[in-house]
Amino acid sequence: MTSADERTGAPVAAETGIDPRTARPIGEPVPLSAPAEAEAAARAAARAAPALDRAGRAFRADLLRAAGEALEARRAEIVRTADGETALGADRLGGELTRTVHQARHFAEVLEEGSYLEAAIDRAGGTPPGPDLRRMLVPIGPVAVFGAANFPLAFSVPGGDTVSALAAGCPVVVKAHESHPRTSRLAFEALAGAAERAGAPEGALGLVHGREAGAALVADPRIRAVGFTGSAAGGRALMDIAAARPDPIPFYGELSGINPVVVTEGAARARAAGIAAGLLASVTGSGGQLCTKPGLVFVPAGPDGDALVEAVRAGFAEAGEAVLLNAGVRASYLAAAERLAGLPGMRLLAAGRDGQGAEGFRAGARLLSVPAGRFGAEAAEECFGPLTVLVRYAGAEELAAALDRVPGSLAAALHCDGEAEAGAAAELAGVLRERAGRVVFGGFPTGVRVSWAQTHGGPWPSASAPHSSVGASAIRRFLRPVTWQDAPEWALPAELRDGPADVPRRIDGRLAPARDR
Repeated sequence: MTSADERTGAPVAAETGIDPRTARPIGEPVPLSAPAEAEAAARAAARAAPALDRAGRAFRADLLRAAGEALEARRAEIVRTADGETALGADRLGGELTRTVHQARHFAEVLEEGSYLEAAIDRAGGTPPGPDLRRMLVPIGPVAVFGAANFPLAFSVPGGDTVSALAAGCPVVVKAHESHPRTSRLAFEALAGAAERAGAPEGALGLVHGREAGAALVADPRIRAVGFTGSAAGGRALMDIAAARPDPIPFYGELSGINPVVVTEGAARARAAGIAAGLLASVTGSGGQLCTKPGLVFVPAGPDGDALVEAVRAGFAEAGEAVLLNAGVRASYLAAAERLAGLPGMRLLAAGRDGQGAEGFRAGARLLSVPAGRFGAEAAEECFGPLTVLVRYAGAEELAAALDRVPGSLAAALHCDGEAEAGAAAELAGVLRERAGRVVFGGFPTGVRVSWAQTHGGPWPSASAPHSSVGASAIRRFLRPVTWQDAPEWALPAELRDGPADVPRRIDGRLAPARDR
């Protein structure tokens, strides 16, 4: 797993940002990290782990808020640098930085609230009688985090994996994404400076560059878990390394998803124009390079469905070119679009220009259509870019059979005509629940809120484990349960000692609220 130039395939000794609008290098190269540097970062993280845990929840909450403030202080520079390396636009990246800062503050609140610890006390005696047992979740240990190409902030160096692991009390070593090396370094400098000023233990944060260093991190015996956002192929390669260790470790991958949208006949009749506009925005926003982009849309056959399809087709026909993240993404998108268009029964309804003769990594949007009776699993593979497939179904049975061929996704959406279709829609919602971690009603899968109730995960291949990678429950990935039996008071964490506690606890089976915060 060595780094290579995307254009020539030749080995490189540094990562250089490429402006996707021009395909030209931008900024100074960032040297690759040798495996020995990854080992040193993992060793430093292991040394820092006990101190970061002992520092306590209040310290880590302050640390996360300081991290958010440090990112805000360098907002203009971070957004400008990220736009140069990703072409995602200042507005989108400004919003992403706001979300990233919110994530840090959100996990500070999670720490202060304390229910994430799942603290429980079963006092000696009881029915049936037994010993005194006290249980809560503790940090799993140093975590390796892999940055994502399409979210240079919210899913990269300062992203949700990093802040949820730090909140759990786990030091983090991040492997920067090669598409935005300078953005990664800039964000790391902000975080590391905040950590130093807050008094965090040395080694609580580390950064490496290059695929070889990333693979070395996953194999390092001091790393206890991995957070990854990226392609299914890349994730599977790292997951295999994690599983092949003498001591296999959890690999939390957010991988791929087709994110189906189902439109009923009533919804197509009532809201064709609104659904078409929302679908176009959801598929083409950020160049279709969102993990929640809807790749399949189930539309009824008949006049109402025809009107919706025509509205969607007209929107796609007018869509401008997208600037994709890098040469590899563009090549994969064009190959996947060509493969899908060649499947039996598939029709190309609209296609934009692909930037022939133009600078940069440009590609046009694609709209395809296939009858549900000819829809197979090969049409349900993720295409990363501004493409979606309309699946035309005739009746509930044909729709059910087609949905049965859809793999697991991060999200799914249902558009129905309210109470008039409530019975059938409830059945459809149950089907979608089995295939996604989040079911959206009347909207589209893109757009993920950072909150207590969020789930950003789903059945394979959308994720490698059922845990969410966004929202409060993301912290659960980097914790493990420990029970203290008949322990003296001095041996117990403060949250499990007798008397008032500043976290909610389950005591002898009854949930007790926090007291004396």
